[in-house]
Amino acid sequence: MLYYVSGPVAILEPGLAVVDCGGVGYACRITAYTAAQLKLNQRARLYVTESIREDAFDLYGFATREEQRCFALLTSVTGVGPKAALAILSSGGPQNFTLAVMTGDEKLLTMAQGVGKKLAQRIILELKDKLGGAMELDFSGAVAATAPARDNPAALAQAALAELGYAPGEIAAALKGVDATASTEEMVRYALRAMVIKG
Repeated sequence: MLYYVSGPVAILEPGLAVVDCGGVGYACRITAYTAAQLKLNQRARLYVTESIREDAFDLYGFATREEQRCFALLTSVTGVGPKAALAILSSGGPQNFTLAVMTGDEKLLTMAQGVGKKLAQRIILELKDKLGGAMELDFSGAVAATAPARDNPAALAQAALAELGYAPGEIAAALKGVDATASTEEMVRYALRAMVIKG
């Protein structure tokens, strides 16, 4: 089983990167998010997810472990295949995907080619608890200590914002004055608006 491939990028095309590993070229299907971080003939490391079927053996390459985890979560949803998962991650990257699920933003998901409203709703329904409760993703690079209680909207909102890479100080400042009775989604939206205004 491949964990990652590392070497010069021999071929870089829309949706495809071929990494030369000791004279062997590994063709990896990639998202636009990963493609933006690659340069032809420069060394790269792609984390690999294998897909083995009777008629095909495909490799999916990701610039970060976070994007790879998002891909795994998406393909665990009924009706979401690798192609749709790549399209969703291409349209906004792992951070926007996480934000869309946490805030229930169907429109952000339907921006991806081939993703309709019903599929977007299913993705949100099936992954919301996984992203908000299990804390499987970590965009900040720090290890989440414990999963916040699901009946604590403020803790879940703080966790979601941490997932998007915001520092604890930024989160505390952005949530200052938020309605304590608001839902997790409302708190996240409030904080993001506050950060946009401040920025």
